[in-house]
Amino acid sequence: MKKALLAATVVASALTAALITAPAAHAGNRSAIPFTEATVTAGADGSFTLDWKAPGTRRVEIKANGKVVARGGAQGRAVVTGLPAADRQWFDFTPQHGHGLRLADRLIQLDGTANFRDAGGYRTSTGQWVKMGEVYRSDALGGLTANDLAKLRRLHIRTVFDLRTQDERSKDADKVPASASYVVADVFAGSDSFRTMPRTPDEAVRAMVDAERAMVSGEGGTKAYTRVFEGIEHDRARARSVLFHCTAGKDRTGWAGAALLTALGVPRQTVEADYLASNDYRKAANEAILSHLPAEQAAVYKPLLDVRPEYLNAGYDEVEAAYGSFDRYLKDGLGIDARELKQLRKDLLVG
Repeated sequence: MKKALLAATVVASALTAALITAPAAHAGNRSAIPFTEATVTAGADGSFTLDWKAPGTRRVEIKANGKVVARGGAQGRAVVTGLPAADRQWFDFTPQHGHGLRLADRLIQLDGTANFRDAGGYRTSTGQWVKMGEVYRSDALGGLTANDLAKLRRLHIRTVFDLRTQDERSKDADKVPASASYVVADVFAGSDSFRTMPRTPDEAVRAMVDAERAMVSGEGGTKAYTRVFEGIEHDRARARSVLFHCTAGKDRTGWAGAALLTALGVPRQTVEADYLASNDYRKAANEAILSHLPAEQAAVYKPLLDVRPEYLNAGYDEVEAAYGSFDRYLKDGLGIDARELKQLRKDLLVG
């Protein structure tokens, strides 16, 4: 048995016979992706935990660097150790029948960011998957090191969209790879959002909800997100990767990510989970900020640091109020017609 396979501990294998014979998405289409769940999670000790569910298949094989590192049944978990250091460790999940998946840990480890991650790796309602390594999202890039910039070059990031205000950009200018284009897409241009600081926790929550609505229907928001979607479409046609970011990588960036995933057909529950993940990725940074504030001030500031379902829901509610449906938002708000949406899905989905 290969050394890498010995390093993997498979802790779950086949499902029951009934589940094994249950139809997967696109039943009858042997080219479809049978995985309903699949994730890679990097550990602080250099290990990788692989989880998967692939109803309808009896055998799954996983490779890293061209070598088998784990095998299992329709449902499984493997912990893989001993892999060489890499910018990003990729794993190929191959089922007995149908198309496989190429996945990596969603978080990109950089010295100068806390919330730089891949926007892909999610399953759509039709059983397709959003490709990883195509679109990235992040917090501010002013703290990137030379090593960070070199890693971004190796990730083939060719366009960086800065969603921040002019004041934010002036105080903390982006550092981007020399090979990348830098594009300003100010979401709050011309908006009254955050012109004054809230005085109570309730005012802070209302400010976040109002800001989310402005992202959807405000002139600055529609222009900014139109530019981002156009950039994704343009760069994908040239096999280039795109990055969009704001200051914390959670609100303006969060809506960009939510809008993209929704346009690609990812279920709302999954989109919300991705949105709320910023609370986990930014936990240490947020706690450090709050620890230096008096208790009363920290209580007001905490809603501004959080992402909450009610914030994201305010965005979707504004879509309904202003446009009637998400498809109309894409068409009338962001200028994405049916043909362009079909091409976007062709470029960013597999299966």
